[in-house]
Amino acid sequence: QVQLVESGGGLVQAGGSLRLSCAASGNIFSIITVSWYRQAPGKQRELVAPITSDTSTQYADSVKGRFTIFRDNSKNTVYLQMNSLKPEDTAVYYCYLRWRGNDYWGQGTQVTVSS
Repeated sequence: QVQLVESGGGLVQAGGSLRLSCAASGNIFSIITVSWYRQAPGKQRELVAPITSDTSTQYADSVKGRFTIFRDNSKNTVYLQMNSLKPEDTAVYYCYLRWRGNDYWGQGTQVTVSS
């Protein structure tokens, strides 16, 4: 069983920064891809950034150059550093991974960016 716990969300002014953390239980963390998703009110959940076991990364066009995903396998944690935040980044941010055909989601952390 895998459990994901996000933290680090909050209220920030436009142009500010936040760092989200996703801590995972279990001993499979270092060998799988972990992703950050977000869901804004009235919108579909969208992929923000995945990071593979060998630390390859991708980013949604809307966050390229502003967000950075990285991982610390010794702490079973994936981070999302968010800089130059915009009001349109306001959403609930979720951590996700897929293991042996099962999808695992965290409970989400709210990020609110005020203009």
